[in-house]
Amino acid sequence: MKKTKNSEHVDRRNAAADAKANLLQAFRAANDVNDPARAAKQAERIAIAEAREVRRAERKQAKIEEQNRIERENAEREAAAAAAAKAEAEAREAEEKKLISRVLEDEAARKAERDRRYANRKARNSR
Repeated sequence: MKKTKNSEHVDRRNAAADAKANLLQAFRAANDVNDPARAAKQAERIAIAEAREVRRAERKQAKIEEQNRIERENAEREAAAAAAAKAEAEAREAEEKKLISRVLEDEAARKAERDRRYANRKARNSR
């Protein structure tokens, strides 16, 4: 039997292996620790990350301050509402006391008038 060699397949396989090796070498060269451009890029990334964290902390602090302000305003509003309700209740109570005292005075006046009429009638009938 004659063994046929498929050179196209072998050539493609060798080309792929060479390309893979070249990519690996390029990666290793780019990954060189002593590369000043890489160090500068890394420092820039670190600075950006730190700035991002600072902004995040500022946003969080602003959110906390806003929440505290809202809570204070709500507490003030509730205190004002409670004071207004208390003042209204006191005014209503004072008005009720006035009304009660007026009713009692009117009742006393009616009773006095009735007693006076009764006394006058009694005096007329006894003569």
